[in-house]
Order: sequence, then C-alpha cells, then structure tokens
Amino acid sequence: MENTFSVKMIFHFYHSVVKAELKRRGFPKEVAKKIEEEHGKIVARAKDIGKSKLLSSYIMASYYIAMNRSTGKSAEENYEIFRDGLCASKLFHKVMGDVDSYLDPKKMPGRLKWSEDSHKRLYENDWVVDILPGNGEYDLGYDYHECGACKLCKDEGCPELAAYICRMDFVLADMMNMKLVRTGTIAEGAPYCDFRYSRKK
Repeated sequence: MENTFSVKMIFHFYHSVVKAELKRRGFPKEVAKKIEEEHGKIVARAKDIGKSKLLSSYIMASYYIAMNRSTGKSAEENYEIFRDGLCASKLFHKVMGDVDSYLDPKKMPGRLKWSEDSHKRLYENDWVVDILPGNGEYDLGYDYHECGACKLCKDEGCPELAAYICRMDFVLADMMNMKLVRTGTIAEGAPYCDFRYSRKK
C-alpha cells in the first residue's frame, strides 16, 4: 500500500507510545529502530484499503506484526506493551473521545453510508460491516463479516496474531467508558464479529 501522510501519521503515533513503553521497560533503543524498519516492509507489501474508516486499525495490525518480529518477546508480552503504551497516552485518550461523542446519533448516517460502501468490496483487504442501531439491549452494534486485520495477518503468515488486535477493542471501549459485549470473532473462527456497545451502568 502507499505510505500516505495518513499512514505515516498513524504509524508515528503508535510508534511514539510504544517507544515510551519500551523505554519504561528497559529495552535498548535498537528495538524501536527494528520495529520501524520492519513496519516499513510490511506496509510496502500490504494491500491498499483506500481511505478506509478503519485505516488506524489496519496500521495497528501492521505495527503489532512488526513488534512481534522485532522485540524478541512473546505475542502476549507484545500485546501488553502495546496496550500499556496506549493506555498511558493522554493524547490517545483525547483522540478516542468518550461515550457521548461515540454514540452521538448524528454519526449514524455516516456509519450507515460506510456500511453500504463496505459491501461494494472496493478494496480486497478492507472490512465489510453491518451497522445495527440500538434496540434496548445495546446502544450501537456492528457485525463485521470481513476483517482487514485478519486479512493482513494472514497475508503476512501470522494469522494467530489477529486475535490480539481483537482484544484491544475491549481496552478502547473501556477508555471511552463503554461496555463491549462480543460472542465471537473471525480471528477465533466465528463467521463474523458481533460488537455490541452500551453505556456503562
């Protein structure tokens, strides 16, 4: 895929939070450099997903793959490094917003258009999603029928890593003071990923 300005910005954000966490944990500086070099190779090979709404998730997956090839640590330890780095970032908390901004009804038309466009499958590695308005049991739902993170991990020969990206969804929901319920993910063999978001009681 093309290393666009948006791709570079997202990479530099993830890299800055991970570098800070690596430093806190006593890793040598060369590790961060290895991650950066490996990530560049992955992006160069990755299939383009255009201006996807989930570009940040795609780069999160490519970054996590690069970490697993560079730190010498297990997938679980790399997940913890990534998670703790994001949680410690004040900027990330600000960018994510809160439950009110995420569940703003004004966002629904844009989400429905995104869903419609996703079913056109213009980009092979992009997500395909159905949006489910709140119904009393939850406030907002997503059914993902195809997952870009899973596709990228499969392309890179490490499909087992996709499940760790899935776990990050619960971290992000918690940051925004939301409850996420999910019964299955594509990464774990389910036919689709069912996200159900609601306000914490």
